[in-house]
Formats: sequence, C-alpha cells, structure tokens
Amino acid sequence: MSHIVQIIQTQGEWDILLSGTERIVCHFWAPWNEYCVHLQSVMQQLSIENSPGIKFIQLEAEKFPEISLDNNISAVPTFILYKGKQEFERVDGAKAAELTKKVQLLAVTDSDINQRCNALILSAPVLLCMKGSGDEPRCKFSKRIVNILNQKDIEYSTYDILQDPEMREGLKEFSNWPTYPQLYHNGELLGGLDIIEALSMSGELDTLPKREKLQDKLKQIISSNNVMLFMKGDPITPRCKFSRATIDILSETGVEYGSFDILEDESVRQGLKEYSDWPTYPQLYVNNEFIGGLDIIRSLRESGELESTLKAK
Repeated sequence: MSHIVQIIQTQGEWDILLSGTERIVCHFWAPWNEYCVHLQSVMQQLSIENSPGIKFIQLEAEKFPEISLDNNISAVPTFILYKGKQEFERVDGAKAAELTKKVQLLAVTDSDINQRCNALILSAPVLLCMKGSGDEPRCKFSKRIVNILNQKDIEYSTYDILQDPEMREGLKEFSNWPTYPQLYHNGELLGGLDIIEALSMSGELDTLPKREKLQDKLKQIISSNNVMLFMKGDPITPRCKFSRATIDILSETGVEYGSFDILEDESVRQGLKEYSDWPTYPQLYVNNEFIGGLDIIRSLRESGELESTLKAK
C-alpha cells in the first residue's frame, strides 16, 4: 500500500479536511525554501510510520494567505498538528526531531493520556495549564494567576487546556486536581489559584525563575555585534522571503554581522517593534543604532551607502 502526502490545491479541500474528526499533520511550505523541500521527504517517512491513523497534507502558505493568516503562519516551514478542528501542537522551523516526537504524541491512543500529561508538565520549568493563553486568558481565574506571575516577573510557559478535551480531563486525573488553572514547577504541581495567591503573599513564589527585563534583554542582544540583524530564521535557513532578501544583500558586502531569530522568542519579537518603533521584520542595527528594514537596506545599497553604513564606527 502506498502512503501519500496530500497536496492542498483548493480552499474547498482544506475546509472539508478541517470539518471532520481526523488527526492531521499540515506542512505549511514554500517552494523557494530548500528546507521545506527537504522536509517533504520527512513528511513522507512519517506518513509511512504512522499511517493510517494520521492524514499528512502540504499547503503552500503564500498560495493561501487567508488560511495562513487564520493559523498564524508567519514563516515557513511550519507544521500544525490537528485533532479534528482543533490545533493540537505546532512546530516552527526545520526541526525534524521535534516534529517526529509531536507526531508520535498525536498518534497515541487515549490510553496513553498519562504519558502525554507527563511530557506536557516537563516541557517547561514553569508551566501554567490554563484556559486561553498568557496574552488572552479566557476565564477570570486564569487572568488572576497570569497577573500574579507577570507582577512577580516569573518566566513561565502556558498550555491552553481548551484546545484538547482529552488533555483537559486527563490532566485533572493525572494530577489529582479537579480545576484550572494549574501551575507546575519542574514537573511538580504547585496548585491552583488559591494556593498560588497564598504563595505569592508569603513570598514563596519568589523562588521561581525570573524573567529578564525586556529592555535590558533587547539592549544586550543589539550590542552583541556591531552589525545585528533581527530576522525570521537564521542566515543559513531564512524563514521568510524578506529575511532571505536581506541576507542576500548583506552577503554582497562581505561585512560580518550577527543575527537573532525572532521566531524563537515571542517577547523579543513583540518588544523590539516598540523599542525601534518599527512594526515589521527584518530589522538591522549598526553600533546599537536602528538602521531600518529591507526597503531602507535596499535604498542604501542603491545609493552606494550600505557598506560605509555597516562599517561605521
């Protein structure tokens, strides 16, 4: 029996797929990205190893901008794993090993829920299982605990239990705690809102890892190289056409530069927009001073000023 990765050709095909109850792995890709092309073979192998329980599909992100926007696709390759209509997990970037692990989790049966719960609570040093996200809490109790963690400058990750009914119920039994939110530290349950409020009042919550102040963090990254580029991906694997074009231009100058993948850190991605008063990426800095984005870099090249700007002391 052959195992086929389905190529989405129309909006109608996508709507039909996402209207059912199947488990789906979707590769949002672009033909110009060599890593997307390489990962097609990874998808093919995963479809063989996990078929027929999961359907594997490929969707050209730039061909279907509305679908990409609805799924928060900001760069390729991106993989989204669905259970029925709900997003189960996602993998941003060419991370074949991480993709394989998450596909295996998608493939497990309901009897493996304890394994999934254990993997989840160990996925971050401090994990908040809540309704919604840190940016958009979806109940008053989740909002209150998020406010406490933010006021304490605690570094934490979140998991939206509304996205997966199996995990929502399974985690209650696994941790023997009937309500949400639930806060974990190094895989151990600290408790729900009442306990977290008590720990906050007693000062015991202050022992959790702290979040670095964003302004200091941004300044430190910007000053790490004389020429610093904030982009999607890295110089070897740019993950959007604008970052790729910028890399091509900088490579022509022969000037050494550092780079930072803003897809790896949401706080930097959002904070730098306000810091530079510039809403898009890539962003180029020289000697701690903001130069601009791709259009300005192109303009400097055309005027012959780019190389002298990059070498300015």
